[in-house]
Amino acid sequence: MVRIIGVEKDSKAEKAGIKPLDMLVTINGNEICDVLDYRFYLAEKYLVVGLVGVDGKYNVRIKKGEYDDIGLEFETPLMDQKQHCRNGCIFCFIDQNPKGMREPIYFKDDDSRLSFIHGNYVTLTNMYEKDIDRIIKMRISPVNISIHTTNPELRVKMMKNKRSGDVLAYLDKFKEAGVSMCGQIVLCKGVNDGDELLRSLTDLSKYYPELGSVSIVPAGLTRHRDGLYPLADFTPEEAAAVIDMIDSIANEQLEKNGSRQFFAADEFYLKSGRPLPDTDYYEDYPQLENGVGMLRSFSDEFGMALEDVEDILSRFSGPRTVTAVTGAASYPMIKGFADKLSALCEGLCINVVKIINNFFGESITVSGLLTGRDIYEQVRGLELGDELLIPSSALRADECDFLCGMTLAELSDKLGLKVTPVDNDGYAFAEAVFGVDPLD
Repeated sequence: MVRIIGVEKDSKAEKAGIKPLDMLVTINGNEICDVLDYRFYLAEKYLVVGLVGVDGKYNVRIKKGEYDDIGLEFETPLMDQKQHCRNGCIFCFIDQNPKGMREPIYFKDDDSRLSFIHGNYVTLTNMYEKDIDRIIKMRISPVNISIHTTNPELRVKMMKNKRSGDVLAYLDKFKEAGVSMCGQIVLCKGVNDGDELLRSLTDLSKYYPELGSVSIVPAGLTRHRDGLYPLADFTPEEAAAVIDMIDSIANEQLEKNGSRQFFAADEFYLKSGRPLPDTDYYEDYPQLENGVGMLRSFSDEFGMALEDVEDILSRFSGPRTVTAVTGAASYPMIKGFADKLSALCEGLCINVVKIINNFFGESITVSGLLTGRDIYEQVRGLELGDELLIPSSALRADECDFLCGMTLAELSDKLGLKVTPVDNDGYAFAEAVFGVDPLD
């Protein structure tokens, strides 16, 4: 049963007589508890909607297009409260936030519904047989799973949840039912690497093709780890060894199944000093949002922009001076691209500023974890020109604020300058630098 807070004007729901503050109970006899139930049972041409209003229970009948909405609004996108994480993972990034930030920054979600809506990864420890059965019944996929290790005892140790080993059995249920999965392993030096990583990769290879891809990413370690499990960064030699182990299993999978299945995050290449693999290595970039192939994809897209540079230049109305900020990891690439663009146009001046992550610690080098505070402190006083470009990944999803709590508007006000988020896309970067509308 879910409370309706609004009914869209002239919608199917309004015409059927549904009113704000009524309670949605069923659709075609199926109980509605959250957004998954709602979206699944809504996908019919003929609906019998059960409700509770001020005068008691009533039903309405609605005829619509099979996948059309009916115009109801609810208090939250989930039509329910987010599920709080019940784990105590030794590598949890949220535990490494400094004190004194806004409360939402510290909220840990572990909600399978967010996996389907936003692509979040879940650990399965908040799920039970009824939840697994519902996913199988609804054929919802992919399920994005934080696996970390296939050793049940080690998973309990890493996640500090006694259920975390047992729920690995859900992988088998998903495979048997043909439910697609994506996986990730957060790799902790001296914990789930080495022989344990080899075991995990070997075990997970048996879940292909349902488990289509698995990313292996290094644990992010901030400077705020007092009292937490002792973890250390991978050395260049260790990072190279991780890549070699992943590739040893991935190459076998490629030969056997036509897909690598396992992919090392860009950070391992940056840490090891090895060049990034070619485009073909990443197949169709199944783990792009997990930091796998982002730099290669960005580079390829920038190459496309250079091929279309005449079109972009035709829309340029310079002269223009712009400043782009980036994390330490991607600075050499962004600086190189900026120099190429500057050389193409006399009326364009591009400043690229490498932002050191003082907020979380200098070991955090990715652009997606830059904060408004660090950006402000390191660019104020500089000649920034007409506009400041920042990576959109530094802003929280569906929000206009940084992890430090500063909003985009606050950063712009402090600098007295337009601040523009730019997607992690080489073509978009080129257009933003020239200040041209991608829709033109």
